[in-house]
Amino acid sequence: MKRVLTAAIAVTALLLGGCGGGAEDEGRPAAADASFPVTVGSVTLTERPDRIVSLAPTATEMLFAIGAGPQVVAVDDQSTYPPEAPRTDLSGFKPNAEAIAGRDPDLVVISDDLEKIADQLGKLKIPVLLAPAAKVIDDSYRQIDQLGALTGHRDESAALVTRMRTEIDKIVRGVPPRTEPLSYYYEIDETLYSATSKTFIGSLLAPFGLTNIADAADPDGSKNGYPQLSPEALVAADPDLIFLADTKCCRQSAATVKQRKGWSQITAVRQDRIVALDDDIASRWGPRVVDLVRAVADAVARVPA
Repeated sequence: MKRVLTAAIAVTALLLGGCGGGAEDEGRPAAADASFPVTVGSVTLTERPDRIVSLAPTATEMLFAIGAGPQVVAVDDQSTYPPEAPRTDLSGFKPNAEAIAGRDPDLVVISDDLEKIADQLGKLKIPVLLAPAAKVIDDSYRQIDQLGALTGHRDESAALVTRMRTEIDKIVRGVPPRTEPLSYYYEIDETLYSATSKTFIGSLLAPFGLTNIADAADPDGSKNGYPQLSPEALVAADPDLIFLADTKCCRQSAATVKQRKGWSQITAVRQDRIVALDDDIASRWGPRVVDLVRAVADAVARVPA
């Protein structure tokens, strides 16, 4: 890859210089990338990485969205998007340092430091960027900027962040205000685990002025914002909207929800306000959060004021 990059720079220099360079230009080294060395957190790269391994689906989406896809040589088994990502049997949940090192990476991106993989790779002199799950949308923007800096795509990452900010703001402003807030239940799996307002998901839905029925199940945050609701409490809460983030993993749908015992009396069920989401989009904090926000906005806008 570096040979290709050097050749490209050399060709560009010849074109800019016209035909008058002559022999005196032969053997002159290509100009170095002025954006390197670069430091992000504890990671310092002296040159642009051309062999990136992503062990985090969200990071994979971010890398391809900022134009660093050609630099990615391997992604983990959960990185399902974009389709062209070089998916492998590498695991972010059970990372294997030897297998990762076998890909000869000059940068590895992880979202969790499981098995102390960062230290293991550090001993092999392999740079590792930890990009943990976002708590608010600004965390997503920051990670996109960090990846842009480390991969030599600062302009592209800045443009992506601006585009996301603009689109989300436009989507939120496009939903008419309501005199009475709607309530909602956000389902993570069919065992009724949900996400409160203090989670990343909750922060995305907050601008719509919605009331999260899961908040009552984790008032002190002792469940880290992801409580399991009881069927009785959920039915009693009577949410106006139900968002299903388990359509792929657990094959849940409006039809399966309507078959649940006692749920026929819930307003969201009676009024057909069950919104099926894409699990992958709903569980990641990358560029496609815009699609999630849009899905929520469409659902809210369809409810009569």
